[in-house]
Amino acid sequence: MSDRTGLRVAYGGAVYPAEEIVRGAAYELFSADEVAGFEWSPRPGSALPWRRFVHVTEIDAVHGAPEASEEPEAPLMMPVHRERGWAYVHQLSQRPDAAGDPVLAAVRGSAVVRRGTRMVKILSARQLAGYVRGWLPHGFCYREHDVAHLRTPAATTVLRTDGETGRDGMDVAYALRWRAADPVDYEVPAGEAHLGLTALAPRDRAGPPVLGTGFVPSSTHLVPEFVTRDFADLPMPANATLVAYPAEGVEVVLYTYQAEQRGWLRMVGPQWRHLLAAVPGLSPDQEYVPTGDVARSTHLVGTYGGNEYEAVADLPGGFRVLAMTRAARYPVETVARRLRLAEWRGAACVVLREEAGWLRVRLRRPDPDTVAATGAQCHDRGVYETWAPGAEVTDDRVVDVRYPL
Repeated sequence: MSDRTGLRVAYGGAVYPAEEIVRGAAYELFSADEVAGFEWSPRPGSALPWRRFVHVTEIDAVHGAPEASEEPEAPLMMPVHRERGWAYVHQLSQRPDAAGDPVLAAVRGSAVVRRGTRMVKILSARQLAGYVRGWLPHGFCYREHDVAHLRTPAATTVLRTDGETGRDGMDVAYALRWRAADPVDYEVPAGEAHLGLTALAPRDRAGPPVLGTGFVPSSTHLVPEFVTRDFADLPMPANATLVAYPAEGVEVVLYTYQAEQRGWLRMVGPQWRHLLAAVPGLSPDQEYVPTGDVARSTHLVGTYGGNEYEAVADLPGGFRVLAMTRAARYPVETVARRLRLAEWRGAACVVLREEAGWLRVRLRRPDPDTVAATGAQCHDRGVYETWAPGAEVTDDRVVDVRYPL
């Protein structure tokens, strides 16, 4: 606890014992007395029953912080102006008509994804079951740095993309966390390319509306959002994790991804296995969950010694050959993300899989016209899928998105 480590944080005109979260991206503050904005959350052995999670951008000063273990992510930054502060920027972020405002654009442009950036997607229990069974990262997501202070089920509701408003019967939130393989895999859902998302009617979407400003709809938080490029799946990198956030505000690692075995290794101890009780079709006592022969819409390919191999992102170390034996895990000389694209009824699509002459496709640029023309259904915020007869699909091709090494 913070009273043992000596970490102190200045916030709101006072200094509080604190614990660091996500390498200093946020802090959990503690108080012996009730303070406005703090919640009652006593812990065994602690005389500080009141706590609050605060992002580093709200902190005045940190005393006794440990030395940084890795390069920090770029924080949100805004142009200095005497009359226009953070509250003004937040107001702009919630106005679709302000999407082109230069001040807002400058702030949004300061949030960048680099190779190795930790990304997060908040999940429902149903979505968690899907990822355990083989789903790949796709759709709306966030830098962990920007959402580190959202640590409870109630707080993470603003980041959910499934359109469900309940808590899945339990006071727990789930998340997928992975490292970005390359910035080219991510887009900001703003500008001309994503205007169609802002025009979709409530009946045709899941989750909160897309504002077109590049920020999450929220009355209190200023959170930059990202989408996977073309809403395509991304290959699951080594050591990705599935985590839970119970009401206690702690982070519980449930599973970690084993790339060579294409499966998830359970990490959670007996005291937290009840967090998996609401996950459909998943036994809390199962030690290892292989994804089986799930058809993958994308994978990494790399070259070594003039030959092509399936590759894996093993960041922050780099990219290597996907091999069961350690001696064969050579670092690749080139690497690319391979996926399949096509067009159907005038809509640009990502091909997810093929079955009996039909293609499962996902719209790359959903808008009211393409959704109506294809009959695509919204399965997740911004993610629209449907089945297309293979004979009607045109411009069907395999594409390699190359990463610089």
